[in-house]
Amino acid sequence: MHIRQLVKNSYLLTVDLYTVYATKKPEVMKKYTFSLLLITGICFLIACKKEDTTSSERFNLLTAPLWTSDSLLANGEDASGPGELLEKFTGDAKFNEDGTGYFGQYTGNWTLTNNDEYITIASDSLTIPVTCYIEELTESDFKIVTSFPVQEEPLPVDIRITFKPK
Repeated sequence: MHIRQLVKNSYLLTVDLYTVYATKKPEVMKKYTFSLLLITGICFLIACKKEDTTSSERFNLLTAPLWTSDSLLANGEDASGPGELLEKFTGDAKFNEDGTGYFGQYTGNWTLTNNDEYITIASDSLTIPVTCYIEELTESDFKIVTSFPVQEEPLPVDIRITFKPK
């Protein structure tokens, strides 16, 4: 009987709390409804913000023409000949707007980084992605520089590649 009374008292306490909450509910709802609607509206506007689809000037300069290699230098010397380090980079390079492209004999992906100051080229044929500093990018010239580790060399090789529009 003592347990029944406790359960009964607990039930009454729950009912009493609900009654208090139910009687105060309209006041609480009026107080917070406007705030809740305002926050929901702000979240909706932020989530629906139109994406910036404009491309940077460098992106447009890079993707517009078909580029052809002009010079391929490793440590200041021509490395474009047969058997040389940059032989497979000779030829045309196309940087598509979707981030894909081909670079001489390589195909892969590219991205501009650090405020379009660097370009990273990745390909299954390259051991690691190559990140290059864009030394110059105009309508008539595209010059990139990087250092790249080579197994036969104790120090990374300084590479400079220049392209001209085709």
